[in-house]
Amino acid sequence: MKKALLFLSSALVLGLLAGCGSNNAAGNGSTEPANTAPATAESGTNSNSSTASTEQGQFKDGVYYAIGEADPDSGWQSYVTLTVSGGKITAAKWNALSEKAPVDKVTYSKEGKYGMKAGGASSEWHEQAEKVEQFLLEKQDPKAAALNDEGKTDAISGVSIHVSDFFNLADQALAAGPVEPGIYKDGTYHTEGDEFDPHSGWKETADVVVAAGKIIKVNFSGVNDKGEDKKQNSIDGKYGMKAGGASSEWHEQAVKAEAYLVENQDPASLTFNEEGKTDAISGVSISLKSYFDLVAKALEQAK
Repeated sequence: MKKALLFLSSALVLGLLAGCGSNNAAGNGSTEPANTAPATAESGTNSNSSTASTEQGQFKDGVYYAIGEADPDSGWQSYVTLTVSGGKITAAKWNALSEKAPVDKVTYSKEGKYGMKAGGASSEWHEQAEKVEQFLLEKQDPKAAALNDEGKTDAISGVSIHVSDFFNLADQALAAGPVEPGIYKDGTYHTEGDEFDPHSGWKETADVVVAAGKIIKVNFSGVNDKGEDKKQNSIDGKYGMKAGGASSEWHEQAVKAEAYLVENQDPASLTFNEEGKTDAISGVSISLKSYFDLVAKALEQAK
């Protein structure tokens, strides 16, 4: 009898121990999700970091600028200015310069002088350029548009112009990094004299183009009461400075003075004699003070 009771007690003890072991196993099983929770949380953190990185963008904040070569056929020289804020491209401007135009291409187009609609296009150049700029702002990638052999794309509705210059220059600008912007506000600024000169008959004009805060083009000219352009008049050989003994024509000397301003960025950097002339620019004998004063007046609008 005692042996039977002892055997029964042992069996009960073993059963209790087995039950405790089973409860511990269940407890270990219940902690497994807790062990995987940090991994889940870590995955969530990585996802949030990736989202934050995307939201912050991929570019360094600042102003970006690139200018290309003049097109051998049209003569236009494209340039692109980009602004990056919060790592994203927030502004994109596409424009161009030409020796044959006194102002930038956008202004020239807005004035109706580029004439795309007159040539059968659905919209003017500057209107199509705006759509191209907007495409880059949306895509944030200058390589997002597929280009054909002509440098055109079907990716942007209503755009038939060559766009390769814009996307290539935008890519170059971003690859080069931000530039140190100048002190002026981007745009094209025009000023002219108050009246026609009683002796020459010309009223002087000056146009200044600013991009990335710096002067990138200056055009000196004038207009008479017949509506003739002074620089074109000189180009056509009608102004006659060389015939009067000068070493070069008026427009050739004006170009040198314009280049001086682009290089030095300051119309107040020169001193002039009583005739309004200067010895600081080689090969220039024309009177320039009034033109530099006009540039200073134009740049007042750019501050």
